[in-house]
Amino acid sequence: MIQKVHATGKTIEEAVENGLKELGCSRDDVEVKILEVPYKGFLGVFGSKEAEVELERKDQTEEVTKQFLQSLFEAMSLDVTIDMKIKSDQMDIELSGPNMGVVIGKRGQTLDSIQYLTSLVVNKQRDKYMKVHMDTENYRQKREETLVRLAHKMAKNVKATRRKMVLEPMNPYERRIIHAALQSEPKIQTFSEGEEPYRKVAIALKK
Repeated sequence: MIQKVHATGKTIEEAVENGLKELGCSRDDVEVKILEVPYKGFLGVFGSKEAEVELERKDQTEEVTKQFLQSLFEAMSLDVTIDMKIKSDQMDIELSGPNMGVVIGKRGQTLDSIQYLTSLVVNKQRDKYMKVHMDTENYRQKREETLVRLAHKMAKNVKATRRKMVLEPMNPYERRIIHAALQSEPKIQTFSEGEEPYRKVAIALKK
């Protein structure tokens, strides 16, 4: 999608209208910079210049994202406060409210799904990809700590029984946590098995 155009016209208003047609948007959606004011020249003929303007789309990422989430939570009959911060190429979204357990879902599956859908909305019309990180009640950190404890517990069982153990299906982010937690174990190896969305982490003794 074109983000910025230069346009000309006999007047500034005409130049702006020409630019809006090229961008395919309304006046409220752009920032306008006047590059050249029109000049009729000598006798209205010699040395005349057309108006030239630069139109650039406003970044409406935050507004569009908040509208999407508000509509989603309204459909779920949930009262959710949305705190959003954008830093460079990442959007951090913190959700709060009285029923965050519903938003989190079993093992964070609902939260992950909402984060995924939000990422699609955020990046639908962007040229540069923006990462979306969504959290509520510090769930992400708590989940990571739980997975790290699980990884070490399972590794201990593998060393005791000398048998491979396979964990429950996890998303790529959670599988990376397991792999990272055990990468310094000298006698343990981890690898993923199966196909998405049922891909699992296996923990076994190194051969």
